[in-house]
Amino acid sequence: MFEKFYNLSGLPFLLTPDSRFFFGSSGHSRAIAHLVYGLSQQEGFIVVTGDVGAGKTTLVEQLWSQLDRNTYIIARVVTTQVSGDDLLRLAMANFGLGDTPGTDKSTLLRRFEHMVRDQRKQGRRCLLVIDEVQNLSLAAMEELRMLSNIVVDGKASVQTILLGQPQFRPILAGKDWEQLRQRVLASYHLGPLTEDETRRYIEHRLRMVDWRDDPVWEDSAFEAVFRHSGGIPRRINTLCSRVLLFGAIEETHTITGGIVDDTAEELDRDLGAGLEPVGAPERAVVDRDDLVRRIEQLERHAFRQEQVFKRVMDLLEANATGRV
Repeated sequence: MFEKFYNLSGLPFLLTPDSRFFFGSSGHSRAIAHLVYGLSQQEGFIVVTGDVGAGKTTLVEQLWSQLDRNTYIIARVVTTQVSGDDLLRLAMANFGLGDTPGTDKSTLLRRFEHMVRDQRKQGRRCLLVIDEVQNLSLAAMEELRMLSNIVVDGKASVQTILLGQPQFRPILAGKDWEQLRQRVLASYHLGPLTEDETRRYIEHRLRMVDWRDDPVWEDSAFEAVFRHSGGIPRRINTLCSRVLLFGAIEETHTITGGIVDDTAEELDRDLGAGLEPVGAPERAVVDRDDLVRRIEQLERHAFRQEQVFKRVMDLLEANATGRV
């Protein structure tokens, strides 16, 4: 909707990882370097951690776009809470191996080893990516370590990239994880973007969809996005997408810091931020002026929501008739 208003060729701030929009910040470039170094060792584990939305999955998408498909076969497993056997079955499924219900573990392992050997004969190495690794049990991690033991002609044929949130690092440092830790060849923690990188990240994604300075972003707008997002790419995407929708609805061609602040406040309100916890004690005394102020805020918000709804319907109707 807003992409037509601003004559953009696509949506610049989608949440789905897309290597075409990869932005090589200092942190992301270093993380890629660690991944490339780890892969060059042709064995062991590579660990990348970062906060939710920091861009870990996008890193792997970017790496995958650069890898020679004739050299690697890749499988990705997104985990929550799975047992060791379930993890093995997920890995096999993502490598394209079917699973017959009731198959015992030893048979699964033999099938997996045969697949690895066949790929090696064709000159390909198996790369297994495990996302949300902080949720895996020690038993499941032992299954991964066991898969890394598969050797063909004296060379390891399975490498594993572990992606996780920051809490995985102290888990990995635990004494029970010593054997796995010794097989980690490269490790990197992906931090947030700086304020300058946040601005360049926004401009980069906009240019990827043929942005021609419409809308114009004031310096204060970039500063506000950094302040509200903390430099986390996913938060930046969420906020900027909503900011552009706001701009299209208001039919403005300039994004200001005030617009970003208002949009961030609206997002917080929509997501329930600022609400008192359930079961919080009721206030004994209500300040009348404060109550009036809150009612006025609610009335303004309701009026604005009505305007937004009307403008959205107008844009959808115009889009359907080809007038936008």
